[in-house]
Amino acid sequence: MPSALDLLSGDAQTFATKVWASLVHVHQVEPDALVGLLSLDDADALLTGSAIRTPAVRVAKDGRVLDQSAYVRKHAAIAGQALSGLVDPRRALALFAEGATVVFQGLHRYHPPLTDLVSRLELELGHPCQANAYLTPPGSQGFDVHSDTHDVFVFQTHGTKQWEVHHPEGGRPCGHEAHEPGCRVDDILLRPGLSMYLPTGTPHAARAEGEASLHVTIGIQQLTWRALVRRAVDRLVDEVDDGHLPVGWAERRDGLGPGLTDRLQALALAMATVDTEAAVGDEAERFLTSRGSRLRGGLHDVLEIDRIGSDTVLRRRDGHPCVASARGDKIRVLIGDRHLDVPARIASAIEVVVEREQLTPADLGLDADSNLVLARRLVREGLLEVLRRP
Repeated sequence: MPSALDLLSGDAQTFATKVWASLVHVHQVEPDALVGLLSLDDADALLTGSAIRTPAVRVAKDGRVLDQSAYVRKHAAIAGQALSGLVDPRRALALFAEGATVVFQGLHRYHPPLTDLVSRLELELGHPCQANAYLTPPGSQGFDVHSDTHDVFVFQTHGTKQWEVHHPEGGRPCGHEAHEPGCRVDDILLRPGLSMYLPTGTPHAARAEGEASLHVTIGIQQLTWRALVRRAVDRLVDEVDDGHLPVGWAERRDGLGPGLTDRLQALALAMATVDTEAAVGDEAERFLTSRGSRLRGGLHDVLEIDRIGSDTVLRRRDGHPCVASARGDKIRVLIGDRHLDVPARIASAIEVVVEREQLTPADLGLDADSNLVLARRLVREGLLEVLRRP
């Protein structure tokens, strides 16, 4: 499976060392590689044939987001139970025909091609990601010049869109004015096959040209040094006594300064003893156990579980992390949406799973029964899947 970061940036290593969090970057790929992730037909099917609900859809026009009452059904039910937020495709299409942009939100949760891309990209970047798409009628613009609080990749899958992108010059940030001194404004025409990266805070706006435009935005909810430090320090702050401040302290503050000094000094001493490697390990575990579940095809696996034999070909699910570390008499395996603790005596078998994308139970190196028990458990947990031939 190709690297998601290579696909979107051209070269993952160059992106990581020279582009990440600093430069606008545009990359050309084979159009079909991006169009296949969300075509106009896909967008049509989602909007008109999937019973999609808010907040998975929102609609914007003239720079503002419309109230959902303008495009959802007033009355809908399933099995007699009221169903809220069901998008009325007729009303949504009418708004689109009048110049409104239809926004598909959180596509990584329900559109498999983008689910796959985002899950791979998250692991390569080490940062959570999400996918939205913007369907804009010819000649229309959904939003005025604005900037995002996170990095984004954007790529066009239908039509063309003219982007106005503001670049800082001399190290100063750009505002949203088109001709602000010290900022350069580039016009970039996105067409199918072009991918663009915008760092956090880059002002931009986009307008569809002579035909309908569909583009995907991959938002990168970047993890930061500040957040890492805050999580490490919060543990120590939790150990500071939580006693009440004295009665009347706001008017008689003389005694509070020394008390605060003592506590801050104690906190500083505690900070000097923080096991930073352990804190980084905790952060990695938090990330590698909070990703979305990757269980597509799991029904087939459940039906096959008892038929798994020693020579059944299994493979790691695409986009699943598999990171193992020793925890006393246990091995902790981080598998994306949670962790597994297994006995340390089967460490060699777990090492096989970590190192190989495809294997059979016999490859695990335990006795025959233990091989099957472990393999079936890892299939139940969703880390491995039974390889099904086309």
